[in-house]
Amino acid sequence: MKQFDRREFMRMGGQLALAMGLGAGATPRIAEGLEALASGTAPVIWLQGQSCSGCSVSFLNSRAPSPFAVLTQFISLRFHSTLSTATGHLAMEVLHKSLQEGGHLLVVEGSIPAGMPRACVMGEEPMTELVKTAAKNAKAVVAIGTCASFGGVPAAENNPTGAIGVPDFLVKEGITTPALRLPGCPAHPDWLVGTLAYVLKVGLPELDKLARPVMFYGRLIHDQCPRFADYERERFAEKFSEDGCLFKLGCLGVSTNADCTYRHWNRGANTCIKAGAPCIGCASPTFAAKANLPFYLKGVASVTEGA
Repeated sequence: MKQFDRREFMRMGGQLALAMGLGAGATPRIAEGLEALASGTAPVIWLQGQSCSGCSVSFLNSRAPSPFAVLTQFISLRFHSTLSTATGHLAMEVLHKSLQEGGHLLVVEGSIPAGMPRACVMGEEPMTELVKTAAKNAKAVVAIGTCASFGGVPAAENNPTGAIGVPDFLVKEGITTPALRLPGCPAHPDWLVGTLAYVLKVGLPELDKLARPVMFYGRLIHDQCPRFADYERERFAEKFSEDGCLFKLGCLGVSTNADCTYRHWNRGANTCIKAGAPCIGCASPTFAAKANLPFYLKGVASVTEGA
């Protein structure tokens, strides 16, 4: 395993601080956070509820540091049901031992089936019970993705499991461990790596009223849109192949808080709007909540609630 020196931690801390929009002044603290992760003093337990594993896949697209470096050199990932090499009873033994030790950072992907606990089971144990145990002994809980944050697709109208987001579930169970939301379908890897490093060395970041880090969710996508000038001039696209603002094609950037247009996805390759598609509001608390919500339809943006 490669050993990093202080200079390399500072370099990567600078890259991550820039990606987080924090400026050069935050570099030393972010570098110290990465160093703590690398030292193994910050064990991470990642549990998956009702999800498609999309946030895990997105996490593997992290760029600075790379996913390989994150998994093998930065994060002491004690348990992840998808990425773990251990299976069956051995995997559950590792999980329970880590839960008993406590002091971990808990990452939860996917919603919680509060109304039907047996709908999501791991090792014959309901995920509801595992999350409660893990959250009680954790330093902090990070709900990654819209499903974990607000319920998402599994909590859509008419779902039979009573699915809810992780923070709401913890409140319902009287668990007071600090919990924050990183919504997105999926969540961007920078949001997770940056948040973990920040929590370790600084504490909880500034959060908005929905417990989202302001450094990532402090502005509307609309305000950062590369087509904002078209909106100002009322130059609207009527078809997906046309230039112009995508508002009339159902863009939800006017009611969605995230920094996708600044950050870019798939290791900096592109964003929805840059690729010519409207924002579907996947980081919004109302994403997929209604059974009749279309992703692409004229006029949909004018009737959505603020997020």
